[in-house]
Amino acid sequence: MALRPSSDPDPAASTAPAPAAAPAPATAPASAQQAAAPAGHARPPAAAPGVPPALSPWSTLRHRAFRGLWGFGGLFFLGNAMQTMAAAWMMVELTGSDFLAALVQTAVFLPMFLLSLPAGVLADTADRLRLMSAALAVQASAGVLLTALAVSGHAGPATVLGLIFVTGCCTALMSPAWNSTIGDALPRSELPGAIVAISINWNAARAVGPALAGLIFAQFGGGWNFALAALGTLGMLAAVRRWPPRPHPPTRLPPERLWGGTLSGLRFARHSDLVLAQLIRTVAYSGAGSALWALLPLIGQRQLGLGAAGYGLLMACLGTGAVAVGLVIGRLRSRVGLEGIMAAGCIVFALVMLVAGTVRWAPAVYASLVCGGAAWMAVMSTLNTATQTSVPPWVRARALAMHTVCALGSFALGSALWGALSGLFGLGQALVGAAIVMAAGLLLVKPFPLRVGATQEVTPAVTPWEELFVAHEPSPEAGPVAVEIAYRVHPQESEVFLDLLTQLRATRRRDGATFWRIYRDLSDPSRFCERFIVTSWADYLHQRARATLADQDLESRVRAFVRPGEAVTVTHYIAER
Repeated sequence: MALRPSSDPDPAASTAPAPAAAPAPATAPASAQQAAAPAGHARPPAAAPGVPPALSPWSTLRHRAFRGLWGFGGLFFLGNAMQTMAAAWMMVELTGSDFLAALVQTAVFLPMFLLSLPAGVLADTADRLRLMSAALAVQASAGVLLTALAVSGHAGPATVLGLIFVTGCCTALMSPAWNSTIGDALPRSELPGAIVAISINWNAARAVGPALAGLIFAQFGGGWNFALAALGTLGMLAAVRRWPPRPHPPTRLPPERLWGGTLSGLRFARHSDLVLAQLIRTVAYSGAGSALWALLPLIGQRQLGLGAAGYGLLMACLGTGAVAVGLVIGRLRSRVGLEGIMAAGCIVFALVMLVAGTVRWAPAVYASLVCGGAAWMAVMSTLNTATQTSVPPWVRARALAMHTVCALGSFALGSALWGALSGLFGLGQALVGAAIVMAAGLLLVKPFPLRVGATQEVTPAVTPWEELFVAHEPSPEAGPVAVEIAYRVHPQESEVFLDLLTQLRATRRRDGATFWRIYRDLSDPSRFCERFIVTSWADYLHQRARATLADQDLESRVRAFVRPGEAVTVTHYIAER
């Protein structure tokens, strides 16, 4: 394989060129917290972890666009909850099979697990309004068809499952785009309150929807639940068209393909310490906590001797706690911080599982489940908030999709695991084991700390297109591309310089590099080369465009070590054979 070079001596050029006076971040980014300053070689102190401001979730409703999306979103959530419950009851009436009734939940959640990440790529790269409009239109059509078949008595088990699966796929495809649209409807500083308001909406729908669906089913039949769900979908379609997302900014970059965009999102999560910690903590909490949700019917039946109505009351207790904590979660989070919320949530939910697995007095279990719902809502909304506020715009929908995949994937696998353990060792032993695993999650605090990204870490930098300094720009598909950046520094400062330059590894690999390394010139001990490889020229252009203000600041501090009168030399190579 031959490499064709294109070199450009330029003291300020790099993959993410910084202006002459790049602003220093108010809160040091994770990749720069241990950075060394050349003057005196003193390391600046690490900034305290960011905490979202304490805003009431209701204060976000003063924004008209968010208020409209929130209101119609609530109707959409309510309709989906009613449709799911009605479909499950209809499957029981049609077949008498517990297995087929349970498959309704699979038809709802399996698409979220399978399609969330591709949907996130589409939301980041395609027209979000067209994506949401198409998905909602198909979902509404499926709902209308299901209504007509149910009312006319022609809805069989396969038809119900198939159309519920179609609606689940549509919801999965539009969810990342809708979630990122919420971020466009109000300032970033109010996003934590908006997430809590939406979580209250969703939990309220989960608590009220099944009960309301039962009443309508008993009085009028399941078809009317499907009709109301279709109306909620049409309302959501009207809302996103009335308050559409901001279009993606115009760009000269080649479009990302679905597979390449998926890999970019996964690469970002792998090499962003901030996002990786959030996803790992999500997997741990959701996987351990899934035991209570999965075993709740058995708790009601075996532990408490309840019937279907009693099981509904158990679910309502969880939903009530979730809604109640949503009213105060902003103040709590501001007062105790992200890790305080996580620690309290782990401990409370572990204790709730212990009570549910060992206590046979129903009022005590009901009360504990209210606390469990509050803990679950507090932790999951905190993790969601941390993810949404810690990524730049180009990957925001993909990050939300990865959060969904981690939460649902660990929830699904955990449910199966705890169900199997309950069958082998007993209900109480399984819940005690889950409580121990949940408490052990506190050991993740040190290796995977949580914080909210600083503004500079998510704000895109301006990367001048003309600073490529190549004689003939290759086609977007050409590659791999090797980039070599050479620095000359004073030998006595080399160790401090290398410590700082090493921090660029995560930045380069996070934004697209598949390989990164530093080399020392054996003929000149003052000369160091940073080399990284990107899959194609298009990927390299995207990598440049993904730089943030924090990345620019880090590169500015790296270049500050360069000896006076020397230039930083950037050379590009393209693979020939």
